[in-house]
Amino acid sequence: MSSVWTAILLVALINFAIKAAGPALLGDRPLPARAAAVIALFAPALLAGLVVTDVAGPSWTEADWTVAAGLSTAAIVYLCRAPVLVSVAVAIVVTALLRAIV
Repeated sequence: MSSVWTAILLVALINFAIKAAGPALLGDRPLPARAAAVIALFAPALLAGLVVTDVAGPSWTEADWTVAAGLSTAAIVYLCRAPVLVSVAVAIVVTALLRAIV
């Protein structure tokens, strides 16, 4: 078995153990409010990290200012109460126009 498949198997086993630990330790008791609040913040934090690493590129060397402008546009349009799909569409148009100009 290659080292890649060994790593995949280990990650799968650790993931299973972590997911099984919650119900095994808590049983039928509800999750404490503070723990639920922390868990609720994991998804936005992970998404923000993925967006930042995608925009900045590997080793933060390939930052693309047109993508940053598009993301900023999406945030501004969304803050103006536009639907998410409209925000994404405007961001795509702005990024494409900036890349076409440059």
